[in-house]
Amino acid sequence: MSSPLNQQTLDWIAASEQRATRHVVTVGEHQVVWRQFGEGAPLVLIHGGHGSWLHWARNIETLSKDFSLWIPDLAGYGDSSDPRFDDLSTMVDVTAACLTQLFGSDTPFDLAGFSFGGLVSAHVAAQGLPVRRLALLGPGGHGGPRRERGKLINWKRAETQEELIEAMRFNLWAHMIYAETNIDAFAMGIHTHSCIHTRFRSRGISGRGLLGPALDEYSADTVIIWGEHDITCTPEYLMTHLIDGHARRQGVIVPEVGHWVNYEAVEPVNALLKSWFKEGKVLR
Repeated sequence: MSSPLNQQTLDWIAASEQRATRHVVTVGEHQVVWRQFGEGAPLVLIHGGHGSWLHWARNIETLSKDFSLWIPDLAGYGDSSDPRFDDLSTMVDVTAACLTQLFGSDTPFDLAGFSFGGLVSAHVAAQGLPVRRLALLGPGGHGGPRRERGKLINWKRAETQEELIEAMRFNLWAHMIYAETNIDAFAMGIHTHSCIHTRFRSRGISGRGLLGPALDEYSADTVIIWGEHDITCTPEYLMTHLIDGHARRQGVIVPEVGHWVNYEAVEPVNALLKSWFKEGKVLR
């Protein structure tokens, strides 16, 4: 098969790589690639499972006007090296060690994580790093019931370009994006590129109830942003089990979007993140 990436995605990646400052951080046997955009206070953005730095593609331009964005390919994803582990604890340790190398041990930074990256972010914050504020977007590890939209297709079995495209489009609809009209060429390119370069298996980890204990340990200002139609859990469960009764946590339900909320609801999410990290306020 020829390259699965469409020209729009290839052009955007090429232009963004020219704008980014690339850092390769070595932690033990692992080389973790980070991309830095913009200037200002540091804001770290952690991607989801079957993802890469491209999960934040639609957020970079806006947020880099106010922050210095630091976006990794986690170990076992994207351009980073293969993982020599298969557990959450080591993923968190490697990511935290990268941040200490990049910023030092005393520099405060803000942290946002999407999906599996939300779970990783919560555990990084719980380690005692100087995380000023935390934002979790559709985080994994909540332990709640899923509401499946359709069984994912094994795209690795695709024998033709057409079969690969069909599998990726269906999986985006089944898991990531609510409105079919939002499954555009750019989303397809990002999802395809990220899936092909994923070597770490996060799904079994994200399905366990590992988020709550990390948030209890962190106990500072946290906002959880959730798509109304996120298939990984209902908003009601999220609010009841992770928000209610916790004075320093806030929850925002974004209407008419699915799991990949920072892509499908790019403008409101960018505004939410900007307000949260600059002012500590959640826009309603």
